[in-house]
Amino acid sequence: MATPTPLLSLNAAESAGSYESGVKLDRFSYDDAVVRKFVLATVLWGVVGMLVGVIIALQLAAPYFNFGHTPFGEYLSYGRLRPLHTNAVIFAFAGNALFGAIYYSTPRLLKTPMFSRLLSNIHFWGWQAIIVSAALTLPLGITQGKEYAELEWPIDIAVVLIWVVFALNFFGTLATRRERHLYVAVWFYIATVIAIAVLYIFNNIVMPAGWLKSYSIYAGSQDAFMQWWYGHNAVAFFLTTPFLGLMYYFLPKAADRPVFSYRLSIVHFWSLVFIYIWAGPHHLHYTSVPEWASTLGMLFSVMLWMPSWGGMLNGLLTLRGAWHRVAADPILKFYVVAVTFYGMSTFEGPLLSVKSVNALSHYTDWTIAHVHAGALGWVGFMSFGMAYWLAPRLFQTGTIAKPNWVGLHFWLGTIGMLLYIIPIYAAGLTQGLMWRAFNAEGFLQFPDFIETVTILIPMYWFRVLGGGIYLVGAILCFVNILLTWARRPKVYDVPVFEAAPLAKGYRAHPIPGSSLPKGIVLDVAHKLDVFGQLNWHRKWEGLPLLFTIFVVIGVVSASLFEIIPLFTRTSDIVRIKTVTPYSPLELTGREIYIAEGCANCHSQMIRPMRAETDRYGEYSKPGEAVYDHPFLFGSRRVGPDLARVGKKIPSALWHLRHLNLPTDTSPGSIMPSYPHLVDKAMDWSRITANVNAMVALGVDYDEATVRDAERLAKEQAKKIADQVVAEAGPNGMEDKQVVALIAYLMRLGTDLDKPVDVAPAVAGTDMGEPIARHDGANLSPSGSQHVGGE
Repeated sequence: MATPTPLLSLNAAESAGSYESGVKLDRFSYDDAVVRKFVLATVLWGVVGMLVGVIIALQLAAPYFNFGHTPFGEYLSYGRLRPLHTNAVIFAFAGNALFGAIYYSTPRLLKTPMFSRLLSNIHFWGWQAIIVSAALTLPLGITQGKEYAELEWPIDIAVVLIWVVFALNFFGTLATRRERHLYVAVWFYIATVIAIAVLYIFNNIVMPAGWLKSYSIYAGSQDAFMQWWYGHNAVAFFLTTPFLGLMYYFLPKAADRPVFSYRLSIVHFWSLVFIYIWAGPHHLHYTSVPEWASTLGMLFSVMLWMPSWGGMLNGLLTLRGAWHRVAADPILKFYVVAVTFYGMSTFEGPLLSVKSVNALSHYTDWTIAHVHAGALGWVGFMSFGMAYWLAPRLFQTGTIAKPNWVGLHFWLGTIGMLLYIIPIYAAGLTQGLMWRAFNAEGFLQFPDFIETVTILIPMYWFRVLGGGIYLVGAILCFVNILLTWARRPKVYDVPVFEAAPLAKGYRAHPIPGSSLPKGIVLDVAHKLDVFGQLNWHRKWEGLPLLFTIFVVIGVVSASLFEIIPLFTRTSDIVRIKTVTPYSPLELTGREIYIAEGCANCHSQMIRPMRAETDRYGEYSKPGEAVYDHPFLFGSRRVGPDLARVGKKIPSALWHLRHLNLPTDTSPGSIMPSYPHLVDKAMDWSRITANVNAMVALGVDYDEATVRDAERLAKEQAKKIADQVVAEAGPNGMEDKQVVALIAYLMRLGTDLDKPVDVAPAVAGTDMGEPIARHDGANLSPSGSQHVGGE
């Protein structure tokens, strides 16, 4: 009869309270079947996600890999595949890894099986169904267009339902536990379950316009804030806290050493819970989001540095006395490098949040290198290390099938990772410096954006090489796990464990090692040193409901302190009279822009910096995006900013040629071609439903526009098609999808130039009486609210 290891033997504090003598022991076994499924899914989806990553890296180095002029090019372009890559590696690879870790460690830490095997299996199969639905819809262009939140509303509902199943199973296990104290890993799991539920639900509230189309209820700067409140904290609570829980469980297990510091783990945990949630707006420095919000995000980001490094040191120092084993054990190598990259990423993140650094790094490949250092080094290596440690135990084979391959995988992953991130760091610095460079006469030294693209191609090829090597390592892991699975016994042994139920009249023991020398003064000091003793926290660890409530307070209060002012301070987003809703055709063109993933490469946010205003035009204002559901500020510039492209390039034929074959107008361009937009007919029947959805969101279309949306769209399409012909272009464009996208692009940046008192009811048409829009101040380009600035 096996007996589980006491929970806190992983911790420096080993006492778990006292039990009544003579209590009858409960008998139980753990459900390792669902963990096996999650581990196999982890390595499978890891290969898929990384393969797509290598493909899109190839597309940036050599754009013909977009296959634009092939029958399937529409579905294989960079803009379609990039969100597939991010969703696959985040929600499929990392998601299955963290679920496998939680389903393995939580029962053993709490000395009880998971609450419901049925719920465990619903969770597993439901999550795989969500992943498959994402893999089908994203290449089809079915997307909300928000980074890390692309999935459309029916899939979002499925995600929430499966998360509820997971939460019921997890908290049900806490309620039926046989171990009083919650070990530190469980704290991080609690934070993950709570925070992701809050973040995912409130960022993904939308107005449906059909089964496969919806619009965010937020608009412009407010939508940008909500997105990066979610986006940054999705990294925090999906890719950080659960993997820290994984670290606190699997690293001590693999090293056979207790966690270095119980006190440090407390500081680490609560600092992340109460500070991390504030940091999201630092992604929006110098944008039209209010400056107070991004400054607040920066301050809290900087504060995150020390507690994050406390967690890193807690992990590395856990190996004290076991460093000699690292040289011989490749699993420990994975963990050491992973924790080191966690430290590097959590230093660089606060650094990039500082305004002066962010002014250089934002929109460049520096951010891409930073993200991949964390993703490949921290998340990837922790997941691989866990999979290798679990496989022989789950499949009951004694050892991994190919032990030598584990070490080979480690070196392939490390070399591949370095070959990836070092050139991309160089690419990011090159971009940022070239964008800001002025010559001796005071003009932009590189006025043609394409100059800042072509110089990066050699670095992009190094990324392909590094990513390919990392992928080879992932394939080795997948094959190794499969070979180990193939050696499994015909019938798995199911050990039965014994443990006493929770004792009545429980009293927490003091923290070991907290005693001080005797003496009156020292005795008084000892009694006053409540933080040093941490006995109060020991009590919380035995009260999971109270513990969870404090986590909820930390997540929700920090969120509301930022969200409420942003949505109630009308002075932060001043309306501009000349900014009017998109015409029905422009709205359709905007949907095509989103579906094709153009926001993955182009920003629509000119920052108030001379280098940007000289290159792109007048800086962007908060009032310009009040009708943008969703916002399209972007987070990267593979191509130039498009906020004023309609003013800079008013030629319909130029846009047609550029979309059909980008190098026709921009030699050296790495943009995908979109011939399918030139060939495919418009679906006019969707236009009215889309306009109605916008009306439901409060966009002030007049009755005539809503009633005649389809007719107005066709009329505007005919005008643009006639302009193409007048510019010596082809005939017959009026019913093609490309004309809607051209209408949208030609609208961008033109609102500020409209006369104040003759703004039409719907921009882009001749319909409606001339009226002055909005009650807010009339802001001319020279008198507009200045947000950010150098």
